[in-house]
Amino acid sequence: MHLSEAPAGARFRVVRVALGREVGKRLVDMGFTEGAEGSVVRRGFLRGPMQVRLRGYDLLLRRGEAAGIEIEAMVEELAR
Repeated sequence: MHLSEAPAGARFRVVRVALGREVGKRLVDMGFTEGAEGSVVRRGFLRGPMQVRLRGYDLLLRRGEAAGIEIEAMVEELAR
């Protein structure tokens, strides 16, 4: 699954950044490394940017950048 497909409120773990060149390097520098956990705060209107919380800070990503980040969804266990 790609980050651009994740709904608002979803928690995720980064599998890999599949973008090359400067954009991919910049995303890795911002914390999108293998195993990093985050959540989608909100998605922009009409395919606008999406707000992601990662490593304690918020980022706004273009949909094209988010489409280059492979993630796995995290399922939270229900409290007993």
